[in-house]
Amino acid sequence: MQYFKEINNFLSSSSFFYTIAIGLDSHYSYVSDNYNRNFALSEKSLLGKHFSTTMHPDDVAICAEAGMKCFQKPGILIPATLRKHDGEGGFVITQWEMQGIFSEKNEPEGVFCIGYNITELVSAQTEIETKNMKLSEISFIQSHGVRKPLANIIGISYLLADMEVRPDVRQLHDKLITSANELDMVIKEIAHKAE
Repeated sequence: MQYFKEINNFLSSSSFFYTIAIGLDSHYSYVSDNYNRNFALSEKSLLGKHFSTTMHPDDVAICAEAGMKCFQKPGILIPATLRKHDGEGGFVITQWEMQGIFSEKNEPEGVFCIGYNITELVSAQTEIETKNMKLSEISFIQSHGVRKPLANIIGISYLLADMEVRPDVRQLHDKLITSANELDMVIKEIAHKAE
């Protein structure tokens, strides 16, 4: 128990981390100022309130399951990602590390939790994944949709190279082959960079 008090004292004035403790009755037995500031909303303090008060209804089961694991695996940090009310009708995404609190007689007393907001990280990760999907689509279109007609143009231009044509048409033909080959090199370079 002293261990949790030392950690809590260290983080009590943090504006980044949230620290809470939840008793066996599923109510907050400790709430840091930063947690209250961010999630108490209209309440002065969440102390004594049920832990589910602050979270998305679909995440209550995740939190309860993580809490049970804390008692099944003493001394081990149990991670959980939970959505918390943002006070504006939406939710922020938070990451938590939880550990069981045990008495000197090794009896469970509650769960101590340290968390922080990862909403921006999750948003950035989602944006990166979306952009990667778009790049993959562009790469697919480039390699399948553009290369086939280009290969046809190159093939036809080589067939034309064997034909007898007027000198002015030969100049156009040579320009066509040069341009097609240059375009082919650009497409290969784009494909290589997209890998």
